[in-house]
This record gives sequence, C-alpha cells and structure tokens, in this order.
Amino acid sequence: MNSVQFGKAIADETRQKIMRHLCCQWLCVSDVVEKLGQVSQPTVSHHLSILRDAGLVNTRREGKQIFYTLNQDSVALCCGMLMQTFAPEVDLVIEN
Repeated sequence: MNSVQFGKAIADETRQKIMRHLCCQWLCVSDVVEKLGQVSQPTVSHHLSILRDAGLVNTRREGKQIFYTLNQDSVALCCGMLMQTFAPEVDLVIEN
C-alpha cells in the first residue's frame, strides 16, 4: 500500500471510529453498527470493505458471519512509511 491509498482509507471519520472499535477485538458488522450508533448496516459494510481492500483489517468467517479486527501490523507499517517519506531526517530515539 502506498501513502495515498492509506491516507484515503483513513480519511473518513467513520472509518477511523470503526478502526478504533476493531482494535484488539473481533467484531461482526452488526457489532460495529451497534457500537457506532446511528450508522446503518450498509454504510458500515461499505466502510469495512474499503478498510479490507486497503489491508487495514483482517477478516475471518464463522458460518454466514464475517468478523473483522484491525490489522495493527499494517497500520504500523503504513505509519512508518509516512514517517520515512515525510520526516526522514527524524531520528527515533528510544530511552530506557
């Protein structure tokens, strides 16, 4: 994924909310709809599709339901890529 694709995927506020809800847990579409409140199921499904196509969520199927979770490795990789692109001179120092 390039920085433009990543930026487009996370540019929407609803997708950002979905990503926060999917962090560290598996949720199906109806769970996400419930957590978001006033967002319809088709809208949530559309946003999840965009996040899936961008590689920002992982999926698993259980019967007829698909469960989603945030692909934290991909998010970290994309954020690191942005740092290398736009702030390559910044040295990251980790203090003990």
